[in-house]
Amino acid sequence: MKSVSEILNVSANFLENKQIERPRRLAEELLAYVLQCKRIDLYLQYDRPLIEAELDLMRSLVKRCIHQEPLDYLIGEVDFFGCKIVVDKRVLIPRPETELLVDLIVKKIDPLEEKILWDVCTGSGCIGIALKKRLPKMQISLSDFSKEALQLASENSRKNEVDLEICEGDLLQPFCGRKADFIVCNPPYVSVSEYFSLDASVKDFEPRMALVGGERGVEFYERLAKELPDFLTSGASVFLEIGSGQGDDVKKIFSSPVWASQQLYLDWSGKERFFFLEMQ
Repeated sequence: MKSVSEILNVSANFLENKQIERPRRLAEELLAYVLQCKRIDLYLQYDRPLIEAELDLMRSLVKRCIHQEPLDYLIGEVDFFGCKIVVDKRVLIPRPETELLVDLIVKKIDPLEEKILWDVCTGSGCIGIALKKRLPKMQISLSDFSKEALQLASENSRKNEVDLEICEGDLLQPFCGRKADFIVCNPPYVSVSEYFSLDASVKDFEPRMALVGGERGVEFYERLAKELPDFLTSGASVFLEIGSGQGDDVKKIFSSPVWASQQLYLDWSGKERFFFLEMQ
């Protein structure tokens, strides 16, 4: 039977030969998942033999890696702002930048407020679920056009033990006749030309519908600029994630006098990534 050290070395060498980035780290992540332990624990049981079922699972995962399937899909779960979020090909993998969006929102909302917040284009539900954990008094609803994504968002809400409303429909359509105090939206914002230049690990595995925002990439913001005012209470706030380099375009899109203020925020790379609005 092969030991932890042997499997690590063989897997890392195989991935390196297939020109997979960070092969050793990837082999460690996969084996830690197979053995249900932390990466550092692999080195505390270096001589531990693997049983046949563990070897079969490891081989299967390594084979999937060489086709550039993302690690998060292989493992099926990500850590997001203190939550465990299940992910698969029905939804985008939550990005670290979006954790920064949640952090910015949490800092702007009084945790004692009992108001209404909608997470539109929710995907896995990561934003709304993380906000509900930090702002338990808020009435939070998740919405998405994709029924499959909402099935996963519902699973994630149960997994994280939060009570949320799940709504299916196109953008704000599920909320017709209602108003919110806060809306957060991380819509598709990749242009068609950008989509074809994405890494294979994104383009070949993550849902195109959740990535491409139209020919120019800003079409969802144009729709939101027209539709949002009818769905917001006086003084309401809107929090958007945007694509790198879209800041000027988005500011122009939301230039209507119905907005009392607008502000761009940078991500950790210093790129314009978030756009916050406040209603008159």
